[in-house]
Amino acid sequence: CFVCGESGATITCQGTGCDRSFHLPCAVEGECVTQFLPQYRSFCWEHRLQQEVEAVPEEDTTCLICMDPVGDRKSYTTMVCPACKSAWFHRGCIQGQATSAGILCFRCPLCGDRNAFTTEMFTMGIRIPLRLPSWEESREFEELNERHSRCDARECLCPGGREQAENEGPWELLLCCSCAAEGTHRQCSSLSSSTASWECEGC
Repeated sequence: CFVCGESGATITCQGTGCDRSFHLPCAVEGECVTQFLPQYRSFCWEHRLQQEVEAVPEEDTTCLICMDPVGDRKSYTTMVCPACKSAWFHRGCIQGQATSAGILCFRCPLCGDRNAFTTEMFTMGIRIPLRLPSWEESREFEELNERHSRCDARECLCPGGREQAENEGPWELLLCCSCAAEGTHRQCSSLSSSTASWECEGC
């Protein structure tokens, strides 16, 4: 491996006449690019592709992801969106976003472009997993899709308790028409059977 000097380097630069080889974990340290799309080409620091977009960061421009400075030009570690030419970020930061978002949700963090942005990032060696976003796979936000299902009145009068709800009648559960984060049985808030909506005290 031309980066670490150890044996077992199985990735060879595709540059014409170049015989440099490296380990995949050494690629970033050696400023190499490996394209994670069909043909799966790899390039050493000397032969890697450069972003063709004509853009230079303004003074004090920061990475949109980590908010640290990006420097004064495009480089191996600093990249720009090819669509809006205004979104600057570090290679490591955009790789982290790609890993988290997956192919379905990966886009420019500023302009939201998907087509040109994704193509450019693939070309520049960003690995974008072909899977759902990590926040959907981990089910961390599953509870956000659950409908509120309890009575939040100061005093719940329902014999079955706050969790019981019927489709109609005094124990029908109405959710706040503004936030839907609180609910009440009709009887617990003295609502008539003809009342179609209810708003909680907070709203």
